[in-house]
Amino acid sequence: MDNCIFCRIISGELPSRILYEDEETMAFMDVAGDVDGHVLVVPKKHVKNILDCDENTLFAVMRTVKKLSDHFTEDCGYDGVNLLNASDESAGQSVPHFHVHIIPRKRNDGINTWPHLDGAKRDIDEVFQELKL
Repeated sequence: MDNCIFCRIISGELPSRILYEDEETMAFMDVAGDVDGHVLVVPKKHVKNILDCDENTLFAVMRTVKKLSDHFTEDCGYDGVNLLNASDESAGQSVPHFHVHIIPRKRNDGINTWPHLDGAKRDIDEVFQELKL
């Protein structure tokens, strides 16, 4: 897609700091400057979000997420990672190209990536009945 910033990075039209690339995926540094080590993993194939993603593309993205997460913890001195994804504008997705954020973590690093939630408004059993397969 011509106006997709991630597609422009994948094509080489825009510069990026690529950490990893294979035939199906690319991982690069997020330029937001919000936290050290913030990485984005994207499929090279344009899909809007996980809701539009076929299983093979999703598998490729998650394989790359796993590879980088292992590298950060086994080779780079991190203790863990946060994985974040927002699928659809209603969930806070700001770039309409499927991506997974990886934030490498160290114990007691002071980073809070867990959202503040105001609490459930409905009965858990009612929601359970609605959501179960």
